[in-house]
Formats: sequence, C-alpha cells, structure tokens
Amino acid sequence: MKKPFIPQSDFTETTITSKPVYDGKMLKVREDEIRLPDGKHARREWVDHPGAVIILAQLDDGQVVLERQFRYPVRRHLIELPAGKIELGEDPFVTAKRELLEETGYVAKDWTHIFTTHPCIGYSTERIEFYQARGLTLQQRQLDDGEFLDVFTLPLKDALELVDDGEITDIKTITGLFWLERQLRT
Repeated sequence: MKKPFIPQSDFTETTITSKPVYDGKMLKVREDEIRLPDGKHARREWVDHPGAVIILAQLDDGQVVLERQFRYPVRRHLIELPAGKIELGEDPFVTAKRELLEETGYVAKDWTHIFTTHPCIGYSTERIEFYQARGLTLQQRQLDDGEFLDVFTLPLKDALELVDDGEITDIKTITGLFWLERQLRT
C-alpha cells in the first residue's frame, strides 16, 4: 500500500526560558517563553505528566473487564477500562501488569502492546500505552490506599452500547473499545 502524502514543514518552537508553576505529586506545571518559527516570542503553559497505561483485558469468552469509579475532577462515577499511572522509571509493561492485578485481581498470560496515544497534545506530555491482556486468571486484587472501584465484565457489544448511550465517556476507554471492535471485524 502506498503511503499517503504528509507535509514535512518544520514549525519547531524553541525554548528560551522555562519556569515551574506547580510541582505536585503527579503533575508538574511549567510556563515557558518560546521562539516561534517566525522569530516572534510566545508563552506556553504545559503539564509534565508521567504517562499512563490502559488495559483491554478480555476473558476467554470475549467479555471485557471494566471498572466503575468516582472521578473527582468531573464529580461523577465513570466506567473505564483498567488503567493507571506509570511510576517514575517504571517500564510501561510492568505498570500494565501491576495495575491489572491491583485494580481487578486478574493476571494475564498473554500480553500485546497495541499502540501509544497522546490525549492532550495541546498542553500535556501525557502518553497512554495501550495493552491487550488475554488468558486471564482471577487472583486477589490489591487496591491502592484510598482507591475504591467496582470491577465487572460485559460483552463488547454491551460495552459499545454504553458508549452509544453516553454512559461511557472516558476517551481512552472509548478508543480501546473501538480498537477491539475493529480487530474483531478484520
């Protein structure tokens, strides 16, 4: 298959100064003065994020493992695929295995790295590594202190109906479910 034409203009912005605005446990916010490609100066505010993983965990019968938890920033319960933050210096695959066990109690025999996304490219360095996990065995989950969530399974068709009905609004979960649907069609 012939690759599509993609323009290759260079619009690189150069950092002149950078200062911390907020240095939190998970997020760091910076404000930079930059030089634009035309030589003018501008400011950029951005979040330095350690990255995350999301796991498309499927039981042998094809059902998808989901979670329901309260997300404080939006002040509501959301349905999501298992996911978690990459710890400093941690390999994302290790994060995926750790998060699946901690949150759901499942361990997987078969793992596949699917792809990487950048969900907030306008203001954050966050990347999300997508993994597929199969050959699941249920063990004892090990929730982090202060972590509360329900774990349940649904057929992919039902999970996609929750997307259509607006019950699943988390974009990383929607992306993962749509990827899985596409894989099953091909």
